[in-house]
Amino acid sequence: MTARLQRLRERTNGYTVTPEQHVLFAYFGLGALTLIVLTGAAVRLTGSGLGCPTWPKCYGNLYPPLKTHALIEFSNRVVTVPVVLAAGFAWLAGLRRRPYRRDLMWLGAMLPLGVIAQAVLGGLTVKGKLDYGWVMGHFALSMLILVAAVTLAWRSRVAARPAGASSSAEAMGAAGAMSFAGAASAAGAISSAEAASPPGGLTTDRTIVKGLWGLVGLGALTIFAGTAATAAGPHAGGEPGQKINRLDFDGRGTMDFVIHRHAEIAFVFSVAAVGLWWLARRRPSTPTVRSSLTFLCVVLALQGVVGLDQYETHLPTELVWVHVCLACAAWLSVLWAALAAGSPRRAPGGASGLVEPVSERPIGAREPFASVNSPGN
Repeated sequence: MTARLQRLRERTNGYTVTPEQHVLFAYFGLGALTLIVLTGAAVRLTGSGLGCPTWPKCYGNLYPPLKTHALIEFSNRVVTVPVVLAAGFAWLAGLRRRPYRRDLMWLGAMLPLGVIAQAVLGGLTVKGKLDYGWVMGHFALSMLILVAAVTLAWRSRVAARPAGASSSAEAMGAAGAMSFAGAASAAGAISSAEAASPPGGLTTDRTIVKGLWGLVGLGALTIFAGTAATAAGPHAGGEPGQKINRLDFDGRGTMDFVIHRHAEIAFVFSVAAVGLWWLARRRPSTPTVRSSLTFLCVVLALQGVVGLDQYETHLPTELVWVHVCLACAAWLSVLWAALAAGSPRRAPGGASGLVEPVSERPIGAREPFASVNSPGN
């Protein structure tokens, strides 16, 4: 075994990944990890969560029986394979990237480790008969993995940008990233070289930066409240007649109580997002921060409409799935906006120490949907 590993190391020693190629690996990992969240939600909403009551095998076999729920649940397990590959390649690409970046390698390693942890937690969720605590934890872990994936995509993209790149290239690269990832990025500060503002360049106002990171926390609370609402709702994940432990502390009133609290938190989150959007157009801010906040506000508006509709129509499966999709888009976009803003601790005074110079065009002037945020290393 040692000899084989040595031969593999020798054969791949000359293979390197460029910064531009690493960006692609990072985005594929982010896309795959977002996809598995949506397919997992579909399994739950179709009542197929216990379609395969054993794990990792299905009814003790390596293949499922010809039953609808079993096929749906097992298909989601199969989708995990390409997701693991995408996550693994993102990590391996970090190992072979030249110039080597330790932070990108460790962020990449978190992706396959997160998928493995998610698979184990998924197995425990099945063995726990879809108890609401396991299900809520499963979704929460998915959101945390997206934080790592989006951070990797962001840092990789920033590091790959050549110094002095043209503004048109910035706009094209950022637009591609926003469309692929659903306008997303994740928590964490960037390296000191990337965080340095260009000489004489403006940066995003510190109030906006602090507000955006506070918005991330509020978004996380909103998602947690949403999982609690689902845990108390009619979509337990199992087939009709299967007994599944639901969130229940007030009998039939539990679902209404949790849904209304979720709606109230989501309303505060939306108002805060609109307030920051308004502030970003009146104080110094980067084009990426502005466009990300615009995208977030649009998603939240759609989310509000869908949420009201699904409540009035007694939570139909299709609308609940759309609601989950929009929740993921909102989570990704608020993370992207926060990372675009940078860290308020990186610069004294009113500036945040961001990496993207603020456009000095009038607020009312048209600007690209997104722009790359920083000079490269």
